[in-house]
Amino acid sequence: MRKDKIVLPSILAANFAHLEDAITQVTKAGATMLHLDIMDGHFVPNISFGSGTVKQINSFCSLTLDTHLMIEDPDKYLEDFCNAGSDILTVHVEACRHLHRTVSKIKELGMKAGVSLNPATSLISIEEILPMVDLVLVMSVNPGFGGQKFIESSIDRVERLSALINEKKLHTVIEVDGGIDATTIVKAKNAGADYFVAGNAVFGNGKIENNFKQLLQLLH
Repeated sequence: MRKDKIVLPSILAANFAHLEDAITQVTKAGATMLHLDIMDGHFVPNISFGSGTVKQINSFCSLTLDTHLMIEDPDKYLEDFCNAGSDILTVHVEACRHLHRTVSKIKELGMKAGVSLNPATSLISIEEILPMVDLVLVMSVNPGFGGQKFIESSIDRVERLSALINEKKLHTVIEVDGGIDATTIVKAKNAGADYFVAGNAVFGNGKIENNFKQLLQLLH
């Protein structure tokens, strides 16, 4: 996977009544990837959308689809999200009974495989699987809702994860999701993150193209 510094707009914060227009705007602004948060109301206290919506987005969107499964028993739905057009599929360590099996299946289906960690989950939980995955998603808020405040201790987690990846001589991408704005994106970049998921900071005030370009400029 590309280890460039990339801003991924999270459509969870977009106006779903004008979703195609919002995606068109971020594409025009220079976005190359789109972040899709799938919530089931069980693993996290919110419900978003499912594979049907991902399929619809894929029908008009040319961006790489980074799909984040915040759901219980994700193994049941891997093929559904693959068939819907997901390019990257990320599952939570906390939701997988047999993480090696789940990651292996994602890769067998032809997608890039990511694992995600909630703020209270130790990095040790992914040390053994790290050589297999393409991406590690560090949650910098407790998952379930957009618009939350960035948890500052996430910076230390990113630094330690970056050091671990370098120590093992891997090329694993570090993605950060939650509370990313003009201030925290710079902190996360300096800590070693590669991908930055931004929801309200992109879609919050309606100035979508301008917001995205400003965040991108902070990375370069």
